[in-house]
Amino acid sequence: MPLAGDRGCLYNRSIAQSLEVAASVFLDRIPSPRSVRAIALAAFVLLVALAAARAQPTAPVVLIVGDSISAAYGLAPGTGWVDLLSARLAAERYPHRVVNASITGDTTAGGRARLPALLMRYKPAVVVMELGGNDGLRGGDLNATHDNLAAMVDEAQRAGAKPLIVGMKLPPNYGGAYVRRFDALYVDVAKAYKVPFVPFFFEGFGEKSELFQADRIHPTAAAQPLLLDNVWPQLRPLLGRPR
Repeated sequence: MPLAGDRGCLYNRSIAQSLEVAASVFLDRIPSPRSVRAIALAAFVLLVALAAARAQPTAPVVLIVGDSISAAYGLAPGTGWVDLLSARLAAERYPHRVVNASITGDTTAGGRARLPALLMRYKPAVVVMELGGNDGLRGGDLNATHDNLAAMVDEAQRAGAKPLIVGMKLPPNYGGAYVRRFDALYVDVAKAYKVPFVPFFFEGFGEKSELFQADRIHPTAAAQPLLLDNVWPQLRPLLGRPR
């Protein structure tokens, strides 16, 4: 019996053999001039290539919907935590591909507006929601932030995806009551929808100024592995088994 990892190869080999027979029958029916047969053969090869491409299994998608932290603001291309996630998935033999739909400056309202089209386009297996920080930093209505985040989780679940919420914290100068309400909204949504969440994206390094850029908001390249390590324990169980 073939191993699970070999089934796709055996399946594709069977397709190739069937197509080879079909090609022979097809060409036997083409008029004899070589030019006609050559054109017919080229057309048939193209059709075979398209059929083979469609026969390949589609890699499940991990969709990241975040703000500038996940958009790797201020960093060299390929050095953000989302890029490191792609590398880790490959290294640990997960079949998933990562789609980073993060936008610098985005809020939960923006994420909520964008999510339906993203779900329709990518049909993700997992949706990582890293939003809310800008809502809080702008002193926004936290009831609206809660409702937006809840709507995103609900939308993802109804689309068949597994949501993961990534939380953020505000500095104390926003006032104790506002900070506590901000912290609680992530917990409330996660409990209401029974989804995993990361309480604090900057856990373990939030007070280390050397790991932040000059604006003191965006982590440096050196902090990106720490961001991934904070997300990974909650994300990994959502991925299923490696190949």
